[in-house]
Amino acid sequence: MVAGSIEVMDHNRYLNGGSIPIQNHNGLEEKLDELRRVLGKTNGDLLRIVGVGAGAWGSVFAALLQDSYGQFRDKVQIRIWRRPGRAVDRATAEHLFEVINSREDVLRRLIRRCAYLKYVEARLGDRTLYADEILKDGFCLNMIDMPLCPLKVVTNLQEAVWDADIVVNGLPSTETCDVFEEISKYWNERITVPIIISLAKGIEAALKPVPHIITPTQMINRATRVPIENILYLGGPNIASEIYNKEYANARICGAEKWRKPFAQFLRQPHFIVWDNSDLVTHEVMGGLKNVYAIGAGMVAALTNESATSKSVYFAHCTSEMIFITHLLAEEPEKLAGPLLSDTYVTLLKGRNAWYGQMLAKGELSLDMGDSISGKGMIQGVSAVGAFYELLSQSSLSIPHPGESKPVAPVELCPILKILYKILITREQKAQAILQALRDETLNDPRDRIEIAQSHAFYRPSLLGQP
Repeated sequence: MVAGSIEVMDHNRYLNGGSIPIQNHNGLEEKLDELRRVLGKTNGDLLRIVGVGAGAWGSVFAALLQDSYGQFRDKVQIRIWRRPGRAVDRATAEHLFEVINSREDVLRRLIRRCAYLKYVEARLGDRTLYADEILKDGFCLNMIDMPLCPLKVVTNLQEAVWDADIVVNGLPSTETCDVFEEISKYWNERITVPIIISLAKGIEAALKPVPHIITPTQMINRATRVPIENILYLGGPNIASEIYNKEYANARICGAEKWRKPFAQFLRQPHFIVWDNSDLVTHEVMGGLKNVYAIGAGMVAALTNESATSKSVYFAHCTSEMIFITHLLAEEPEKLAGPLLSDTYVTLLKGRNAWYGQMLAKGELSLDMGDSISGKGMIQGVSAVGAFYELLSQSSLSIPHPGESKPVAPVELCPILKILYKILITREQKAQAILQALRDETLNDPRDRIEIAQSHAFYRPSLLGQP
């Protein structure tokens, strides 16, 4: 066994670390037994699940599994990997202390586990806390106001994944390729093929041999050679902390029928309804697309003092661009309308990308700070702006311009995407330019863009790497 750092959990089975014992409610053991059967597990052979990456959604997802199935320790092992050595700054440590002391259940849990003193010492500046250390106690660095259940944390990647049956990708798209290339080294001698569930909502662009999008599931497939049939995508209109608080939510798990249907059943809870769908790549791309326009929504909200009228104008234009882009990417884009709009709506309401746009417009953040923000994690919409702009500006994808009777690159019909690229990527413009774009008297009615998309055969299967 390779050395690592696994937190051994206490033997009491408590919901969210509180005082209420977990029972086999909602047929949880039966659902676990069914998944074990589907995966060919025999008695005494643990089902090993590991989350890779401990951002907000990755941590919440692992915590949901731990809350539901962690009680069945003779049948399943649930762990999460994050890199070691990330220090928690003094201000965050002080805030953690305040959160702990405001929650009686959390306070009692830490005292019972003899873990409370380290937060006292960190608040006083007598010691340094680390992100992997607080994760063991149920605190994700990207959402410290939301205590989770204690998690089993591994800081050695090889130990985490080498015998895992199910690997959950909670990494940003910008980190997925590198980490899974590392993981592939540890799977050279594997006999069984793992199942991978990707939570990542971001995309990258490639321009050769033809312009196309690379999604996290495709990155994983290329890095590990795990068949695409064994790789799933889970996405939906949700905010991680609200899901953990049992606000009603839904999601879709996409991929091969053999695996998506049993996993949809395994993941489904009364407050978290999981449907299944065969269209993996398109749903995955749409999960990245809404992050692009969420950044702009945050800018508009900040620059107009939360004007409902201005935000609705922006929403009309940004959704028309998204509909236009889906006609390029999907053969039957109408099927994506509900999931895409609902995911966009929640991201505009409370997502980190909208928050980032707000902070940029207010001057409380600068682009020089990068797109990985303390307390929030990776702002995936920034790289997605660059990726979609690069792809849609290629002349090889040209389409007829409705007013000028000449072929133009698709991006020319996406003025918001163009201005976001100039603000975030080339930095030719300030955030205020997004309002100037909306107020342009020559801007077409959003309906026109939708009609253009619907009246032409725009579908470009090559954009998703399809023949």
